[in-house]
Amino acid sequence: MTLRFLTAGESHGERLTVILDGIPAGLTLREEDLVLDLRRRQGGHGRGGRQQIEQDAAHIVAGVRGGLTLGSPITLEIANLDWQNWRQVMAVDAAEVKRKPITRVRPGHADLAGMLKYGADDARNVLERASARETAARVAAGAVAKLLLNEFGLRVRSYTRSIGPIEAPIPDSIDWIAVDASPVRCPDQPSSEAMVAAIDAARERGDTLGGVFTVIAEGVPPGLGSYRQWDTRLDGLLAQAIASIPACKAVSIGDGVEAAALPGSQVHDVPVYDDGRLRHQTNRAGGLTGGVTNGEPVVVHGFMKPIS
Repeated sequence: MTLRFLTAGESHGERLTVILDGIPAGLTLREEDLVLDLRRRQGGHGRGGRQQIEQDAAHIVAGVRGGLTLGSPITLEIANLDWQNWRQVMAVDAAEVKRKPITRVRPGHADLAGMLKYGADDARNVLERASARETAARVAAGAVAKLLLNEFGLRVRSYTRSIGPIEAPIPDSIDWIAVDASPVRCPDQPSSEAMVAAIDAARERGDTLGGVFTVIAEGVPPGLGSYRQWDTRLDGLLAQAIASIPACKAVSIGDGVEAAALPGSQVHDVPVYDDGRLRHQTNRAGGLTGGVTNGEPVVVHGFMKPIS
C-alpha cells in the first residue's frame, strides 16, 4: 500500500484542498478527528497575526461515507477565513481581480527565485503558494495517516528541541503532557521559559529566530523501507518530506549531526537479543539503518531557519 497526497490553494485564496490516495476502506474518519492536529499547528508562543484570524477545520468532501473510509481518494478542504479581506486581490475572474504588483522581494523567501523561474512581474503570484500556509493541508492529510498508523500500534509525536540559542537537554524519555502544556512544545520547563523569553526579545528587536524540532515514531516494526534503490530508502524519503517544509534547511536522523564528529566506536548501535526479541543497546541511528527500520523508535530532527 502506498499513500500519496496532493495539495492545492493559495495562502489568501478561498480555501486549501488536499487529496489523499491510498487509505484503505473501513477506517473510522470524522472531521473532529482532525481538529487536534490542526490546532496544534496554529499554537505556540510568538506566532504571527494570521494564526489569530484562522480557525482551521478540515471539511471532508469525498472518500468517506457514514464515518468510514471507502478506499477511494479522500478530499479535504480547509477554508481560509482571511480570504474575505482578499477577495478582489485573489479573485479568479480577470474582470474582478484588483492588481497591485509586489516588486520589493523579501530575502530568505521564495519571492525572487519564483519570479525568475516563472517570469512573473508580481511577487504575489509566487508568495501565495510558497507560503507556509500550505502546510495546513499537509497537517490534515497527516492527521488521517496517523489514524491509520494507530490501527497498527504506531504513534507519531513531536517536541521542540531548540529555539535560537536555547537548546533543551535531550531527555531519556519524553514527558508528552509537559510538551502539550508548554507554550513552545518543549518538555523541559526551564528551557521552555528561556525560549519564550528569547522569542520576546527577538520580537522587541524586530528580529526572528529559528530552531530545531524532533519527531518520534514509536511502535515502528522492523523492515519498513528498502535499500534496493535510492528512492526506496525510508531515511531519504523522510528527509525529503521534512526538508520540503518552508524554512526547513536541514534534517538529521537520530544522532546524525553529532555522529559526524565522533569515532565509530561511539556511534554504532549494538544489536542484542533481549526479552525474546532483537533490539539495540542504543538508538543513535534513529531507528533506521540502510534505509530500513530496525525496530527502534524512528527519530528525525528538522532545522528551521528564522523566517523572513
